[in-house]
Amino acid sequence: MRRLLFLLCILCLVLVSACSAKEKKTAEDFPLQMEVQKFEGINQDGKKIALSKLKGKVWIADFVFTNCDTVCSPMTANMAELQKRLSDEGVDAQLVSFSIDPDQDQPGVLKEYASGVEADFSNWNLLTGYKQEFIESFANQSFMAPAAKLEGSNQFVHSTNFYLVDQAGIVIQKYEGISDPPYEQMVKDIQSLQ
Repeated sequence: MRRLLFLLCILCLVLVSACSAKEKKTAEDFPLQMEVQKFEGINQDGKKIALSKLKGKVWIADFVFTNCDTVCSPMTANMAELQKRLSDEGVDAQLVSFSIDPDQDQPGVLKEYASGVEADFSNWNLLTGYKQEFIESFANQSFMAPAAKLEGSNQFVHSTNFYLVDQAGIVIQKYEGISDPPYEQMVKDIQSLQ
């Protein structure tokens, strides 16, 4: 009887440790499978950033512009909060914010804008330096996201989601980026890919 109890205890310990182990996922375990098209932009420090520089890394992307009257400020604050949580958990991920108003959003403008939320630029690139037509097409094709200038206005229609991109450059998940972002799930999903 003692031996049976001992074996049951060992079995329980094995099951508990297996359940608490970090779940490893692959891109196929996520609902989206959209390949990010090639891009090249200039970040807030004037450095060239291309898709090739992000290959092999897990990253979160969003679309914003600094003259935004509505959703961009909270989205950028939420991205800063995500960055803080990733840092607190020791999770290595890149953050990429694509400006959908590249004419207005020059590198210095982007840097000042993100500095307002105390962005850490060591792993967060805010990109510009491409044509308006490119970013609209890029958002539509790579992320199935809207991006278009409102006629007769300085405002733009764009997605309010955060997008998880895996090491191969595949968009595999999207999350609410403006109201109540699922920070814990995003951190967990990024961890599961590493």
